[in-house]
Amino acid sequence: MSTPVNKNTKENEIFDFTLRPKAWQDYIGQEKIKKNIQIIIEAAKKRQDSYFEHLLFYGGPGLGKTTLAYLIAEKMGTNIRTVSSPTIEKAGDLAAILTNLSDGDILFLDECHRLNSVCEEYLYSAMEEFKLNLILGKGPMARTMELDIPRFTLIGATTRLAMLSSPLRSRFGAIFQLGFYENEEIEKIIQRSSKILKIQIEPEAIKIIAKRSRFTPRIANRLLKRVRDFAQVEEKGFITSQIAQKALNFLEIDEVGIDANDRKILETIIKKFNGGPVGLQALAAASSEEENTILDIYEPYLMQLGFIKRTPRGRIAGELAYKHLKIKYKNQNTLI
Repeated sequence: MSTPVNKNTKENEIFDFTLRPKAWQDYIGQEKIKKNIQIIIEAAKKRQDSYFEHLLFYGGPGLGKTTLAYLIAEKMGTNIRTVSSPTIEKAGDLAAILTNLSDGDILFLDECHRLNSVCEEYLYSAMEEFKLNLILGKGPMARTMELDIPRFTLIGATTRLAMLSSPLRSRFGAIFQLGFYENEEIEKIIQRSSKILKIQIEPEAIKIIAKRSRFTPRIANRLLKRVRDFAQVEEKGFITSQIAQKALNFLEIDEVGIDANDRKILETIIKKFNGGPVGLQALAAASSEEENTILDIYEPYLMQLGFIKRTPRGRIAGELAYKHLKIKYKNQNTLI
């Protein structure tokens, strides 16, 4: 009996794949990183190398790390194999992946900070010498075997650079941080996505969606999809500024991209902890959120807006957070 396919999941996968840039010139934003990568690729081509130095991308989710890896493969004219690090459970899994590559192939290792520590040790020789030194058997009968593997390029991606071990981090030839996008870049991304999806949208509606997209392309495309659905329910043939405003208000996303969960975090700091400082563990317990969710999802954007500040004693709510939530500001300088 076949397993039923989740229609919504399948639709989201198709949606994300459809909007992913297929050509280098279609990738909007991260200009300095793109120029650096172009130099690395062109230099490798002039040396007539089939591979180039290993690359590491880090930054928040949805900023384009995976897309960049695919575009690099397209520009090099080579194949790319994508693997999620937690799925590599033992050395045999890693050996199977590496031996199935061809010379010049790219291995994209997503969430590489979650790579098994034992597998990570085996990866060192693979990255430096293109060899795998495997241990077969246990105890007195154990023996080592050196296995040659194809010359490949590893592109790692992580949202938590600090959790990456120093030995692994030092083996990457270049490390790039993907930052938040400019508002104008997000507008261009929404405009491009609407053309691909054949959505008619007013320029003012594009601006409204862009302002609430948290400077992140993935969120911008997701909001565009939600607003499109709202317009279809309203039986409108195109997205007007009124439809966009109404849809985003319905989703409880305000004019700077703050949603109900963000407000919960801010209100917890202000109301339960008198504005802070408050430790991450206490904040997570009081807001019923996981610590990693606060660190990876909520905090980066709230800090970008200046709504949260980190201090040696914990998080505090900034004056801008009070103003945004229309709560009387209480100076916390004496508490830090």
